[in-house]
Amino acid sequence: MAALVVGGAMTQTACGGPSSARPPGSYDAEVQADSPALYLPLGSGNSGKRSAGAVKAAYHHTPGVTSMPNGDRASVFDGASQYVEVPDDDRLSVTATGELTVEAWLRPDTLTFAKTAGTGYVNWLGKVSGGGGRSEWLARMYSRGNTEVRANRISGYVFNRGGGLGAGSYFEDQVKPGEWIHYALVINTREKSRAYPTGYVKVYKNGVLRDQDALDDYDITPSNTDAPMRIGAAGTKSYFKGAIGKVAVYGSELPQSHLAAHYRAMSASSRESAAGT
Repeated sequence: MAALVVGGAMTQTACGGPSSARPPGSYDAEVQADSPALYLPLGSGNSGKRSAGAVKAAYHHTPGVTSMPNGDRASVFDGASQYVEVPDDDRLSVTATGELTVEAWLRPDTLTFAKTAGTGYVNWLGKVSGGGGRSEWLARMYSRGNTEVRANRISGYVFNRGGGLGAGSYFEDQVKPGEWIHYALVINTREKSRAYPTGYVKVYKNGVLRDQDALDDYDITPSNTDAPMRIGAAGTKSYFKGAIGKVAVYGSELPQSHLAAHYRAMSASSRESAAGT
């Protein structure tokens, strides 16, 4: 996806729909086969086919470029001011279909973030904006020294329009700086049961389901707002220090088997790259 510098902010086209730009079996091919509503690999210089009506992503304060395990590029953020912003689009909201999967790879480069929000966390990806009833969903990582004793917890939340407490799921494992993690957040308001009367939120790590919680735990009814989607910082208070790549949003709940296949595709590509060196 060709990058363009406009007014000091670099923009990149985020594609939706199937693409044959990469050979079968590649990570990008696996993602595109699941028809994402938006796919933003990140990292300047990415090439690929542009889809009609593609959304433009703006890179603020010049994030750097790094390599992922398979050698593809990703964006690296300084934890101080850098982020990527995607304009509001109905396809990025749960309400479009009643289901949403948000997928990304993240590489924390520190365990203690310099710019945090709330009790000591960084909102590193999300569709929220402070004030004015513009809250939808976000991905979060806690700094090691947070006041809730949630050392480096990685979580995902869905909110009511006005914000406040959200329904969320998480995993809390030991994190090593420089380690790549495959993350997926699922929000589903269509699949209902006695345990999940209004739907649920799930979080996956490396293709494995780690947690699932009910939306009615916090009386959550997701909304469609005009908030943009941001990467590296979901708001204006906390900033992620590390790398993020391969951000995809789907208007459906991806099965665990598909998310596991995505994880394996990156891992397999990494092994093949190492073998070829």
